[in-house]
Amino acid sequence: MPTATLPAQLHDKATRGIPLSANEQVELDAWYAEHDRIESHLLGSTGASQPPADLQVRVERALNQLLKTTQYIQKLTAQNNAIRREIAELQRHLVQPLST
Repeated sequence: MPTATLPAQLHDKATRGIPLSANEQVELDAWYAEHDRIESHLLGSTGASQPPADLQVRVERALNQLLKTTQYIQKLTAQNNAIRREIAELQRHLVQPLST
């Protein structure tokens, strides 16, 4: 097995419930620790730089945008339903024999 992919292969084995040797488990744990360290660094550099109040404002803006988008989708759905009803009515008129 190439060493570059060994941790990923060990992870795959472990998640499938395949027992690992003690050495494999140590290598996998080290790989997990390295990934945790990288993730913590990435999250720490983006999340910790903003005070909680700023994050709250961003969340509120996102929720407001979500509400506007939801309302727009509901409006479009109502319009689509009205158009569908109109089309169905027009189709009924087309199939009815003309009374002259």
